[in-house]
Amino acid sequence: MRVLDVTRARNRVERLPQRFLPVIATFAVFVLTFGTGAVRYDGFASAQIFTNLFVDNAFLIVLAVGMTFVILTGGIDLSVGAVAALSTMIAAATLHAGWPPLMSVLAVLVTGTTLGLLMGLVIHVFDVQPFIVTLAGMFLARGLCLLISVESISITDPLFRTMATGTITLTDGVTLTYSVLIALAVVLAAVYVLHLTRFGRTVYAVGGSASSARLMGLPTDRVRVGVYAVSGFCSALGGLLFSLYMLSGYGLHGVGMELDVIAAVVIGGTLLSGGVGYVAGSVLGVLVLGTVQTLISFEGSLSSWWTRIVIGVLLLAFIMFQRLIVRRTE
Repeated sequence: MRVLDVTRARNRVERLPQRFLPVIATFAVFVLTFGTGAVRYDGFASAQIFTNLFVDNAFLIVLAVGMTFVILTGGIDLSVGAVAALSTMIAAATLHAGWPPLMSVLAVLVTGTTLGLLMGLVIHVFDVQPFIVTLAGMFLARGLCLLISVESISITDPLFRTMATGTITLTDGVTLTYSVLIALAVVLAAVYVLHLTRFGRTVYAVGGSASSARLMGLPTDRVRVGVYAVSGFCSALGGLLFSLYMLSGYGLHGVGMELDVIAAVVIGGTLLSGGVGYVAGSVLGVLVLGTVQTLISFEGSLSSWWTRIVIGVLLLAFIMFQRLIVRRTE
């Protein structure tokens, strides 16, 4: 009877589409890491600790959504951290100058989307590698940050501070911030676009084979440019959420954040070669990174650099896992 049950379970796994395996693996890693913390530390398994994974990483979730669009087409965007920092600077500087909050938010979103669109156009028109173009965009955004101010600018606007400190009570002692709701709304919108619109289906087609998608009559050029505009918008929105988290704008905010975002998306199961991946997986990747950071903070005796070491090991493991899946399907 046991042999029969094992055989049935194995058949179910074999019938499972290969594209779901990386996401399932990410979910398993998340359960394993969170479960390890629950067993090892008192209070780790509380609902508020789980909720704090979203609270502390809401901005990273939004950035990961934009990066997922880009990597699904086989591209990369190294400018997301710098654009997020530029967004905090624009928000803080405009609010300090007396702009209405709504105008400040619009200025941030328009700037980020425009930068992403310009990078996408350069990649398409001049046929330059995304790595080089977005690297230039990263330096440009950092330079613009320092052009605005070399010092940190505090945000004292009442509406921003209300958004930053306001909470939503789920149950007794369990609260969420407004940033989490915004991040989850972005995730739901991204899922809808990727799976229920022509734009989203073309994103997957371009990542699978751009030449085949072009022969099918799909608007591949517009999509290749559009995903960088989406990434720019998400970077700007993520920067706004980060400014709420820090209540300041600073040119050195988000240094190295682009690497965390790429790591979260890859750990979440999105293939760097494009064509395979899910936004839900990217969210799980962010939660895995957040859980690792929480584990190290609970340990207390470990340096924060252990977070980077663990992330590096996880990233390498998932890249090898993805490569095995690709070889198996070839």
